[in-house]
Amino acid sequence: MKQVLHLIITVFTLSIFFHPVKAAGKEEDDKKLLLESEAALVMDAKTGQILFEKNGSTSMYPASITKIATAIYAIEHGNLEEEVTVSKNARNAEGTKVFLEEGEQVPLKRLIQGMLINSGNDAAIAIAEHLSGSVGEFSKDLNQYLQTEIGVTHTHFVNPNGLFDPEHKTTAADMAKITQYAKKNEEFSNIFGTKALKWEGKSWNTTIFTHHKLLKQQPYEGITGGKNGFVSQAGYTLVTSAERNGLSLIAVTLKSPNDQGTYDDTKKLLDYGFTHFETENIAPTAALKNKQREPLQLTRPLFYTKHHDEKVTTEIGKADKLIVVGEDGRTLAAASLQSAVPEGQGISQSPKQNRSSKDVSFHNHFYMSVMMAFLLVIGVGGALYIQTKKY
Repeated sequence: MKQVLHLIITVFTLSIFFHPVKAAGKEEDDKKLLLESEAALVMDAKTGQILFEKNGSTSMYPASITKIATAIYAIEHGNLEEEVTVSKNARNAEGTKVFLEEGEQVPLKRLIQGMLINSGNDAAIAIAEHLSGSVGEFSKDLNQYLQTEIGVTHTHFVNPNGLFDPEHKTTAADMAKITQYAKKNEEFSNIFGTKALKWEGKSWNTTIFTHHKLLKQQPYEGITGGKNGFVSQAGYTLVTSAERNGLSLIAVTLKSPNDQGTYDDTKKLLDYGFTHFETENIAPTAALKNKQREPLQLTRPLFYTKHHDEKVTTEIGKADKLIVVGEDGRTLAAASLQSAVPEGQGISQSPKQNRSSKDVSFHNHFYMSVMMAFLLVIGVGGALYIQTKKY
């Protein structure tokens, strides 16, 4: 009797105090990532998972990385071959230019290239006026687009180029999300990764070069694109995309105190992502079943990013949603499932069969309850027996 009682107590104690242990070393790795930038983030571009962030949701001034949003909006809402007439307002833009002349006609695609590659503020204004009639109206259209089409929640732009305005703000998380969305567009990706382009304008014939140093002066393995920015109130800002061994990353740094610092921080973010993470996927052909043992399937591959050598588990939650869970309990990915049984081929149960299934379930629960009560009686009886023997 003593042995039975001790066994019951041991099992009960273990069930209360056992908890999964988070894989060692991951929190320590995060703490080693010391950055100069006030806000920074690295995201997996395929899954949207944030792998590391520092003040990722803090409102900041973006400077010229604003042009990423302007570019993807223009690509999706304009005719790239259409000629744009440059206004006096665009001609007189402040800051970096591609030296457009008033009355000059330039294809929309060419303006987008000049804006992203050479950071032309005049090109950005010409684009805005062409698409919406004015910079003010374009800003309204752009903000509506960013909220409804891309789903950002903490971004408000008042111009297309990022010149300082106290109301012109975003976050590292929003900029990563905007870039993730934009990178899905082939036209944008090609321009975003262009290193040099021959420019033939009305008053300026030259070759323009990307201002992003990791694409040019400081080559980084796997770099696929980027845009930098600077105004004194925003500090140095940078958005970068890179890919290695099937892992696609987007790094964002905001308000670095110096130019080189923003590149050093970006390399740390990318190195961290490539060193510690990998992307895997569950194929639509995977055999899945819910609690009712009904066959289910994905409609497309479900990508998720995990630490190297991390073991993940899958579970099917409410509304037949497949959830991928990491070792520490964090959700890595989720997607809705659909029936794997072709329409019209499912086997429906008669009312009698349904009642039979319910009866079986009732009996299973009943027998389980009886068994638990029996074990409880044994445990209490054993305890009383030991107490009686003592006296």
